[in-house]
Amino acid sequence: MQKIFYDTKCLNKWIIPEKLESYREPAAEAETMLKEKKGLGNDFLGWLNLPIETDEPFLTSIKNKADEIRGNTDVFISIGIGGSYLGAKAAIEFLSPSFEGLRKPHIIFAGHQVNSDYMSDLLKLIENKDVTLNVISKSGTTTEPGIAFRVLRKWMEKKYGRKESAERIIATTDPQKGALRKLAEKEGYATFPIPPDVGGRYSVLTPVGLLPIAVSGIDVFKLLSGAKEATEFCSGNDITQNISMRYAIIRNILFRQGKVIEVLAGFQPQLHYIGDWWKQLTGESEGKNFTGIFPAAVDYTTDLHSIGQWMQEGTRNVFETFIILKKTDNTVTIPGFDDDNDGLNYLKDSSFETVNNSAYKGTVLAHLDGGVPISAITIEDRTPEALGQLFYFFEKAIAISGHLLRVNPFNQPGVEAYKQNMFAFLSKPGFEEKGEELKEKLKELDLDI
Repeated sequence: MQKIFYDTKCLNKWIIPEKLESYREPAAEAETMLKEKKGLGNDFLGWLNLPIETDEPFLTSIKNKADEIRGNTDVFISIGIGGSYLGAKAAIEFLSPSFEGLRKPHIIFAGHQVNSDYMSDLLKLIENKDVTLNVISKSGTTTEPGIAFRVLRKWMEKKYGRKESAERIIATTDPQKGALRKLAEKEGYATFPIPPDVGGRYSVLTPVGLLPIAVSGIDVFKLLSGAKEATEFCSGNDITQNISMRYAIIRNILFRQGKVIEVLAGFQPQLHYIGDWWKQLTGESEGKNFTGIFPAAVDYTTDLHSIGQWMQEGTRNVFETFIILKKTDNTVTIPGFDDDNDGLNYLKDSSFETVNNSAYKGTVLAHLDGGVPISAITIEDRTPEALGQLFYFFEKAIAISGHLLRVNPFNQPGVEAYKQNMFAFLSKPGFEEKGEELKEKLKELDLDI
C-alpha cells in the first residue's frame, strides 16, 4: 500500500508542461543507468535492490541480536558519523516516543563529532549502567568514530573485563577487510556486514541502520517491506507514476531557474532528524563540480517565528518542499476556561492537529504570495512501512537528480579536503610536509587558530 505521495499542484506558475516534458528523456536515461548499473558511481548501487534482496533469515539475525541487547542493556551506544548514524537516528526519532524517558534501552549516538564535554557527559551517564556498543565503520580508521570507540572500548574493558566486553561490542563493518574487521576477528566481536557497494548515506537499510533501529524496538521487517513497496512506484520511465523521478526533475528545473536552495519543511518534531538525514543525502550527493542544490531543513511552526521571515521576504533563490504527516499516533484537544484571559476559547475542543493543519495551509498561501515555489511530500502515518517508503523515495530521487546535474551522486571527494588538512595539523605520519605548508598558510593569513 502506497503511503507517501508527491503533490506539485502549487508549482504551475514555475513548471510548465513543456519544461517538464523536456526532462523526460534525460531522466529516463538516468533511470536506465541506475537499473543497468552504468554511469558515474555504478560500483555503489547496491542500495537499489536492498529492499528486494534482503532475505528473512538475515533480518531475523538482526532482530535476534537486537532482542538479546534489549534484554541485557540499559544504554546502547551507536558509534558512527554521517550515514553511519543519521538514518538510524531519523528512524528512531520518527517512530519512537518523543522523550528518552519513555524509551528502553536508552540509545545514544557517539563518534559523529569531536567534543570532550559530550564524551565526558556520556561517561557519567553510563556509570552503573549495563552498556552495549555498536561501532560502525567500513574501514575502522575514520577519525571521529575511531577516537570515540577508543575511549568507550577502554571504559568497557575496565568495567567488564576484556572477554565480557567483547561480548557487548558489535562491529558493523566491511565483510572481509579493514582495520575494524581485523580487530573484530581478533577480539571476537559479533559482526554485521556493510555491503561494499553501498555508500554511507545510502546505508540506512543495511545493518548500519537496521541494528540500532531494531534495538529501539522498531519492526525492521515492516521497514524493509515499505521500502520494497516503494521500489514499485519509484521506478520506471513514467514521470506520472515514478514519484522519485518527478521530484528529481522538479528540483532540477527550479535550480536552473535560479532557485539554488531547497528547504525541506516539516510540521512535526518527529521529522527533524529525517531532515538531517536528507541534508546529508542531498548535500554529499550533489554538491560537487561547483554545482548542486543547497539543502536546508526547518521545523515548523517553530521556525516560522525565525526563518519564516526570511522565507516570506528574503532573497528569492529558494524553493520549499513541505513534508507533511497526515496522521499522528495520538490526539490532544484544547480545553476551555471561563476567564478566557488569553482569548483562545475559540479553539476550545479543537485538536492540536487542527491548529497545526491550519498553520500549514496558512504558510502555503503566505509563501506562495511571497513568490516561493512549493511542493509537498505527504506521509500517511508514523509507521515503519511509511518510513521505509520515504527512505527509498529520497534515495532514488537524489540518485536521479545527481545524474541530471551531471555529477557522480555516490562519491564525496570534497569531504577528503578537511581530513587531509586535519591529519597534517595532527602530525599524522606521512603528513609532516603538508603540515609545515599549512602552518605557513596560517601565518600568511594571520589566523590565530
